[in-house]
Amino acid sequence: MTETDPALTALSQGWCALSLLHGKIEARIERALQSGHGLSVREYSLLDVLSRQHSGPGGHLQMKQVADAVVLSQSATTRLVTRLEDRGLLTRYLCATDRRGIYTDVTESGLALLAEARPTNDSALRTALDEAARNPELAPLVEAVKTLKAPAPTA
Repeated sequence: MTETDPALTALSQGWCALSLLHGKIEARIERALQSGHGLSVREYSLLDVLSRQHSGPGGHLQMKQVADAVVLSQSATTRLVTRLEDRGLLTRYLCATDRRGIYTDVTESGLALLAEARPTNDSALRTALDEAARNPELAPLVEAVKTLKAPAPTA
């Protein structure tokens, strides 16, 4: 029998706890968004990310940047954009300065749905975190999440 390194065991247990917390939060938000607004967590995230774009220099995101922001592959992000475009929530158009570039913007309908769904998302997140905080193994992670600040925008 081989001996296990206690540091690696602790690291593994920490990773499992983080994965469990993420799963609980995502499942809670998914149910709330689906039942209240017909949106998945990924659809909501995509609308949210794209709604934060602006018309100034560097204000529109390339598909790779969008994919990174919603933690999906580029191909999965493209499929998601297509689905939301088919629902009238997004629109795509060619970049005026680089005809190879395609930008994606949230439509008025998409912005309205996002505004409707935001309180649902926030409430489900709070509820999921409050529930997880009652679990001694997850409580330190919940505290860490609550103290995190949004990352600074990258250039």
